[in-house]
Amino acid sequence: MPAANSIRVLRAITRLNIGGPSIQAIELSTRLATRGYRTLLAHGLLGAGEGDMRYLLEPAHPSSVEIVEVPALKRPVSPAEDLHAMNALRRLIDTFRPAIVHTHMAKAGALGRLAAIAWNRTRPPAERARLVHTYHGHVLEGYFGGFTSRGFLAIERALARATDRIVAISPRIRDELLVQQRIGTADQYRVVPLGFDLEPFFAVDAGARAAARRRLGLAASADVVSTVGRLTAIKDQRLFLEVARRVAGRRADAVFLIAGDGELRPDLERLAQRLGIAPRVRFLGWQRDLPALYAATNVFLLTSRNEGTPVAIIESLASGTPAVATDVGGVRDVISDAAFGALAPLDDVEALSQRVVDWLENTERQRAGGAAARVAMGARFGIHRLLDDIEALYRELRE
Repeated sequence: MPAANSIRVLRAITRLNIGGPSIQAIELSTRLATRGYRTLLAHGLLGAGEGDMRYLLEPAHPSSVEIVEVPALKRPVSPAEDLHAMNALRRLIDTFRPAIVHTHMAKAGALGRLAAIAWNRTRPPAERARLVHTYHGHVLEGYFGGFTSRGFLAIERALARATDRIVAISPRIRDELLVQQRIGTADQYRVVPLGFDLEPFFAVDAGARAAARRRLGLAASADVVSTVGRLTAIKDQRLFLEVARRVAGRRADAVFLIAGDGELRPDLERLAQRLGIAPRVRFLGWQRDLPALYAATNVFLLTSRNEGTPVAIIESLASGTPAVATDVGGVRDVISDAAFGALAPLDDVEALSQRVVDWLENTERQRAGGAAARVAMGARFGIHRLLDDIEALYRELRE
């Protein structure tokens, strides 16, 4: 049973789909239990074709963590459903009486904070919940047209005025939000990089690499280029396939693995056919054993049009696998050293292709860079650092 004096945190996230925000919400909810926190984790419904990370909750979780699904909480904008979701979150707050409401992702961030603001107005000052919102990226660039983006921006600015702390997962995201978008004030922001349990990725060694290739039916001598993510426009696997075509023309043993699923999969499969590389491209669907995928990979390639902090690159580097990526969002905050991989401008197919080939041609560089990257990822993105940072933030709010 949770201790009677546990600090109550209501954590709201739009959905527990594949990605960094879901991992963070689950890890913080379960692991902070040992530090005196009792969490109610409220989440919405997955979209069609999205990968499900609720399996991370399947192992017995602490009794101090309660998990509630809010069916009306969904990613698409729907005034009627959004109102139902906000009222549901308001009822959860009223029942749970949290000291802190911490929201993740845009929809839960808006509705969760609106619900908490409404609830706080009914409470005496000493009983009001403190509000925290984490920007894992933002939807103000690359997702919507100008008119819609301006509407979201106005909402975010208004919500920031009632938010006690705004968490950005990188200095770049903080600066974009604060300076470019003018959301909130400098004293509200705290930069808290992502944190993960990276031990399964650190365990990747030569034996694991050989075993992973056998399971995937890959030759030991193959040049394996992989990517991981939702098959959506923002992740731009079309660009991945364009790069694959050029790399395949220069590396006879190159094979390309795409782990993930989404609404664009049929289009991408047809594109691979049109480009003449379908026999060398494998669509794997969602994969739970990601350490094995990275183990089988020579170079990881991310071709996103926008990123907060790219979890897949962190995992790749923690596995000792170098990464090549488009220079967008917070990517350069992870590939911060030329020993870890390389960046190229968005949509520059030739530059991306050349960087992939450069890494494929130098196995010694892969080995040395992988060792350096592992050390850096452990220090910067380890789970214990994340827990320390968030606990310090929560204590600051309660002082």
